[in-house]
Amino acid sequence: MNLPRVLLVEDDASIARFVELALEELPIELVTCTNVGDALLALQAGHTRLIITDLMLPGESGIGLVQRLLHEPGLGHPIPVAVFSAGLTPAVRDQLGAMKVWRMLSKPASVTELENCVRDALALPMSPSADAQPSQAPAPATQAEAEAIATHFAGDEFLFRAYRASCLQQFPADVHQGDAACAAQDWPTLRRLAHSLATVLLTLGHPTQSVRARQLENAAAQLAASQCLDHWSKLRAFMIQL
Repeated sequence: MNLPRVLLVEDDASIARFVELALEELPIELVTCTNVGDALLALQAGHTRLIITDLMLPGESGIGLVQRLLHEPGLGHPIPVAVFSAGLTPAVRDQLGAMKVWRMLSKPASVTELENCVRDALALPMSPSADAQPSQAPAPATQAEAEAIATHFAGDEFLFRAYRASCLQQFPADVHQGDAACAAQDWPTLRRLAHSLATVLLTLGHPTQSVRARQLENAAAQLAASQCLDHWSKLRAFMIQL
């Protein structure tokens, strides 16, 4: 029996891992693509029952993907689309609503929000263990970390630890990408990286550094080179010492 396929369009490895962990107990096949082109190829293969997409992607944006689905029915209409993004301003929400987007989830979302989104889209029943208490683990190191576990991980310490470990493995690649973007003055790439890091760091319980990443994102959007270099230097130092 084939499992229902959920297509995730997300270019940030840490956020994709968060979604994977959030949905790992569900009876689904999660297929992850990092850009719209690969997503279109995956859709052509058929069997997709739900699309979860970010808006800020390399190349064509998530808005472009939604427009394609709206105007090219053969690509996947009427597959429900959930937009999972940190850029859901009122204007963007209105735009997506007019495009018949099924659901909008603001980053950082909780594992419960993501799981409920998929359950609702696929009409999956709640599992018998859904109300069980999560396993206990050692107390979190900081109050901010404890709040992140409660807010984003439904109180599941082990799930948080698994996600944190995957992020720590990803951070050296993120640092390398940020260094290369600064050296080349590739501000669009730095902006996308900062956009993703703002969500990742908040999910991990580092709100101050999440704000720093958001400041870097804004500076990169304004092509403010000196501000970009300053914010990146401080953010980089923090990531290296984790």
